[in-house]
Amino acid sequence: MKEGTSLKTALKERVKLLPLSPGVYRFLNKEGVIIYIGKAKNLRARVSQYFHTEESLSTKTRVMVSKIFEFQHTIVENEDDALLLENNLIKEFLPRYNVMLKDGKTYPWICIKNEEFPRVYITRRNIKDGSKYFGPYSAVNQAYNLVELISALYYIRDCKLSLDKYHIEQNRYRPCLKYHIGKCKAPCVGRFSQKEYNEQIEKISALLKGESSALIRDFREKMLKASSELRFEEAQQYKEKIDLISSHNSKSVIVSQNITNVDVFSLVFENNIAFGNYIRIVKGSIIQSLNIEFKIPIEESRETVMTLFITEMHSKFGDTSDEIIVPFYPDADTLKKRCHIPLRGDKLTLLSLSSKNALMLKRERLKQEETLRPQEHQERVLESIKRDLNLNELPSHIECFDNSNIQGKYAVAACVVFKNGLPSKKDYRHFNIKRVVGANDFATMKEVVNRRYSRTISEGGELPQLVIVDGGRGQLNFAWEALKELGLHESIKIVGIAKRLEELIVPGDPHPLFLDKNSVTLRVIMHLRDEAHRFGITHHRNKRSKGQIVSELRQIKGIGEKSEQKLLQKYKSLAGIKRASYKEICDTLGAKAADALFAYFERDVAR
Repeated sequence: MKEGTSLKTALKERVKLLPLSPGVYRFLNKEGVIIYIGKAKNLRARVSQYFHTEESLSTKTRVMVSKIFEFQHTIVENEDDALLLENNLIKEFLPRYNVMLKDGKTYPWICIKNEEFPRVYITRRNIKDGSKYFGPYSAVNQAYNLVELISALYYIRDCKLSLDKYHIEQNRYRPCLKYHIGKCKAPCVGRFSQKEYNEQIEKISALLKGESSALIRDFREKMLKASSELRFEEAQQYKEKIDLISSHNSKSVIVSQNITNVDVFSLVFENNIAFGNYIRIVKGSIIQSLNIEFKIPIEESRETVMTLFITEMHSKFGDTSDEIIVPFYPDADTLKKRCHIPLRGDKLTLLSLSSKNALMLKRERLKQEETLRPQEHQERVLESIKRDLNLNELPSHIECFDNSNIQGKYAVAACVVFKNGLPSKKDYRHFNIKRVVGANDFATMKEVVNRRYSRTISEGGELPQLVIVDGGRGQLNFAWEALKELGLHESIKIVGIAKRLEELIVPGDPHPLFLDKNSVTLRVIMHLRDEAHRFGITHHRNKRSKGQIVSELRQIKGIGEKSEQKLLQKYKSLAGIKRASYKEICDTLGAKAADALFAYFERDVAR
């Protein structure tokens, strides 16, 4: 403990010596392993936050800080350089506590190979060898369709021959089948010059960048020229190429011709995971769309994660955009200047499309986790509820109450129980209201909560960490009073859910709590509310149906209360009583009561 305190003091003293310049800092553990890398506009101010405001740090961040044995720093000229250096160092050292790309999937790229007479092909490896890479493509079909289009438009070789000048002049090769069927012009034997071939490559690069309008214009000029010179077969070939590009463009998602060179980023969060979507638009068409998942080991602001996301995508695919569309600004000022949060129009539609993709990725991942790793999923759900409702412990035991009555008659209540985020149906309970007369939902709620937990306490049962009340502030306040009377108001968190806007109400807080409609916490609470309503309504209907049977049976002279109980116990419903034979009723009630019953229902006695 003493050693840890002296180390912490020494680190605090060292922080005071840090410059007030932009730069990158690295935290190392006792073994000398880098555990965290961060950027800063002001190194001293940023690093000091970890050591001088420890009580304000989250639990995970405090754990990380407790493992810091040493720190290093690098000064850079400006924030841009800090951003780039941070990104490169994170990729090199993969620190445990940094936001990391979690998606292990390898996406396909289209490669224009760095060689004489370049090949164009699909690969999943992006190698720094001077080749040009376009992508990645989230759907492999999209990449294959583009390569197929290129093969139809241009004469590109797919052989792996070494086509340098020496080998071609030595006549070492023969034209292959592709030459004979008109798909290649045989550069291997010198029938297609390198200049002509490279002109094709430039046009292919333009097509892969989404710049197809210039290609269509070029083919149209050649078509008209060939047609005017009566070369109709050649003109038809150009027309077919124009149709191929037009067909490809029609399959692309067209946004707006007014939107050019724009990048769109959106992020949604779930505990320590961020789900992002990146879209690149060139000349009104979406040429790239990618879904990415980030793991966030320690709590980072959403602005920091957005900065990392944008930097990562630009380092992979290049930064060619004039404008960046985002739902909220990143924390890097240099990026912030280029960012825009749209409020209306086509750009807002585009941002909504990106957000939908990020949400879809989140749902897919959570569904996979729920199926493949149920334990992890349950822990994630409970952590979300704990964080969103500001609980002191994980809500492994949650109960929800709902009332049902018709104008004060047949008043019942239901209590449903969720354990580890899942329904525990064996613990569900019904309540027939005993003390409240008439339609009084508030008093009914208080009676039920009081009866439920006074019995739990007397029997030494397990109390929940969270109670949900289906209703507004009135029901919630009366349930809160019941907990206070039992001395449970400090140990049990209670929340009401109002039906109209699905807002959550907390005792003593005048402002309702609005959670994201897609949040796990709200989904679990709504599931509890719906389950309590279903369970309560079922009991209410049964009680009402039983009450109606009793009411009708009491119209019959000769059928008393004990007879009613015997009939209901044996036949359950009025229909069951009517179906019973005279002998069965005689065996149950006796001949006199059976005669009265059959006479009331005007049934013939079959003796």
